[in-house]
Order: sequence, then C-alpha cells, then structure tokens
Amino acid sequence: MDTIHSQNDSEHKQYSVIGVMSGTSLDGIDVTYTTFKKEAHWFFEIHNAETISYSTDWKDRLGSLTQFDSSTLSEVDVAYTQLLAEVVLDFIEKNNLPHIDAVCSHGHTALHQPEKGITYQIGNRPELASIVGLPLVCDFRKQDVGLGGQGAPLVPAGDQWLFPQYDVCLNLGGFANLTLNDNHQFIAYDVGGFNLVFNRLAHYFGKDYDDKGAIARSGKMLPDLFAALQQLPFYSQTGPKSLGLEWLEVEVYPLLNNAIDKNDAIEDIMYTYCEHLTDQLARALTNRKNVLCTGGGAYNQYALDRLQKKTTAQLHIPSKEIIEFKESLVFGFLGVLKLLDQPNCFSSITGAERDHSSGMVYFP
Repeated sequence: MDTIHSQNDSEHKQYSVIGVMSGTSLDGIDVTYTTFKKEAHWFFEIHNAETISYSTDWKDRLGSLTQFDSSTLSEVDVAYTQLLAEVVLDFIEKNNLPHIDAVCSHGHTALHQPEKGITYQIGNRPELASIVGLPLVCDFRKQDVGLGGQGAPLVPAGDQWLFPQYDVCLNLGGFANLTLNDNHQFIAYDVGGFNLVFNRLAHYFGKDYDDKGAIARSGKMLPDLFAALQQLPFYSQTGPKSLGLEWLEVEVYPLLNNAIDKNDAIEDIMYTYCEHLTDQLARALTNRKNVLCTGGGAYNQYALDRLQKKTTAQLHIPSKEIIEFKESLVFGFLGVLKLLDQPNCFSSITGAERDHSSGMVYFP
C-alpha cells in the first residue's frame, strides 16, 4: 500500500473556498463556505452551508442522464453549468461572503464506467469560472480514470486529513462507501446502493424517502431476494472498486423488480434490502473500532440500528452540519490541495498508477 505523503509543514496560509457537491441521491446542491488552515494539522471551519433543492424538472433530467445521447448530454451540461453559477452567486450574495479564494465543484456524475475509461461529471465547464468571476477547481475524477484509477471514491482523501480520529469514515449517500484507516495508510471503496435504493422503493408509498427507516422496519425477510443480492459478483471483487448508477440498473433493480412482479410487499423488499446492505457493511467493518457516519443515510435510524447489531465497531453520529455537508466540505478541501499542487488522489484508494493532484483549474 502506498504511503500518504505529508503536507509541506512550511505552508501556513489559510484558504477560504466555496465547496459545491451534488450527489446521486438528488437531494439537491450542497454548498459550503469553509476556511482551511494548515498548522501542525489541517483545521477547518464551516461558516455557511446550504442545500438548494432541485426542481422537479431537474430531478427528472438528472435521473435520466445515463439514457441521453451525447448531444443531449452536452446540452444538459451547459444548462447545469448555468444552474451551478446561479446557485453559487446567490449563495455569495445571501451570505455576504468577504473573501473567496476559489470555487471547488464536483459537478454531478452523468456517467461512471472506469473499467471503460469513462467518467463524466456535468457542470465542470470552464465558463463557470467566468460567470461567477472566481477561480474554479473542478472535474476531479477524469485525470484519475486516465491514470487507470476508479476516479472514485474521492472523499477519502479528505477523510484522512480532516477526520483522522476515526479508523473508518462511512458515507451513507446515494451509495454507501467507506474509508479505512490502518495506521495512517488508507483504502476506500464503494459498498453498495443506499439512499438511491431506499428512495426508489419509498416512492411506491408516495414518499421521497423512508423517514428513519420506518417502512423497512415494518417488513419481513424475503430469503430468495436476500440470497440473490448477497451473490452479486461485485461483493467478491477486491478493491479499489467503485459503483455508478449503471450498476444499480443492471444488477440490483432487476432483482427488486422481479420481487415486485411476484407481488412481494414493498416493505418486505425494503426490509430485505436493508438486511442485505447492513450485512455487507458489517463485513467491511470487521475489527474496526470508531466509525464516523455521515450522509443523508445517517438519519435512517433503522438501518443504523441493524448495522450496530451486526458489528462491534462504535458508530458515531456527528453534528447535522457534518452529516449533511461533509462531501461539499471535502471537495472544497480537495480544491485547496489542487491549488497547492499537492496530492488529492491516492493510488491506494483509487487504483491509479500513482498518487497525483487531480482536477482542472480555470480562471475568469
């Protein structure tokens, strides 16, 4: 496993940046204004944070990105870049932000097939810098895939610097992924679909999500579905490994749809999927002690209860600010590392041929 390189101890400047993140669960655009300072360690302070919900039209478009041809996808990319610009400018004006070194934006993942050398995040166009009038750091995944990496997960590069007190950082977003800290050596990978799957099933009840896991809690086990989920080939693969919407559509949703076609109750399907995913997570947490749980799934109390029953690791739930904005916080930090030309992608995490400083920098 590669060694994580140390920061230049002579670097004491502080950076105030806007981090922008849109996840696959389509909750909205997360925006943070954070100051990062390097002394003996990296420190951060989130000054402002907000989630801007998507309109129904944008939810529909973003939920269909894998089905668009290249021409349509390019048109959506242009429109989404404009949307991000409006969101950032409104955020700056609303909070009267005093000083901004850069906007650091993940964009929104449209395609992610690293095994084919493909990854595409919309909203990473250089005109975003010109519209907002600030330096822009973006498109963090493409270089890593070009170097033979998975281009994901990227948040672990922030986990190791900003949350070193935990031996696991578990993100429960559209997908569940984790960072494992072994004596300051790090590996990370995706585990499975989380909010994307639960939200999809909750729609059968006319709900956007399963509040605190109440629907899943009311169900019972479907042994055949559980066995089929447990046998998906992805779980036997060694890392680094990452997932995209395409995997759910090809591997997971057909199994769920088959259960629905057999008239199995939706709550039973949710219960079974929850048992399956928490079982996979518990396996990943073997011999771990302290787990930081973030992402919208940290509010799924039933899933966390089931996971805690299956692991001896202690699950820690941080402040609401960290739960909801950790990813936009980290992409702000990855942007700072890029501006410093310091590694923000590590071969031990993504499988790239070497550690590198990923992302594109554009100026207005």
